[in-house]
Amino acid sequence: QVQLVESGGGLVQPGGSLRLSCAASGSAFSINDMAWYRQTPGKRRDVVASIDDSGLTNYTDSVKGRFTISRDNANNTLYLQMNSLKPEDTAVYYCNAWIYSKTFETFDVYWGQGTQVTVSS
Repeated sequence: QVQLVESGGGLVQPGGSLRLSCAASGSAFSINDMAWYRQTPGKRRDVVASIDDSGLTNYTDSVKGRFTISRDNANNTLYLQMNSLKPEDTAVYYCNAWIYSKTFETFDVYWGQGTQVTVSS
């Protein structure tokens, strides 16, 4: 079984920065595509940024130029550097990963537990 554990959320003033991390742990697995999603109360969970196993990235328009997604494949860790934060970035942020189990020879999607990001003065 694989677990995704997020960290790095918190309260920040508008214009500030935060860096989210998501570490995958378990045994006998490999990670394909990874992504960050966010969700506000009463709304659906939407993708913020994604990165495939070759490092190709995509961003939703509202965060382009402000957020940077990256990954450390050696340590099975996903990052989201968030700069120039705005109040509308306030949400619970979730990491997402498509993971291959070498034991069961299957792909499954995994989610982190979520981390709150609040942008407010």
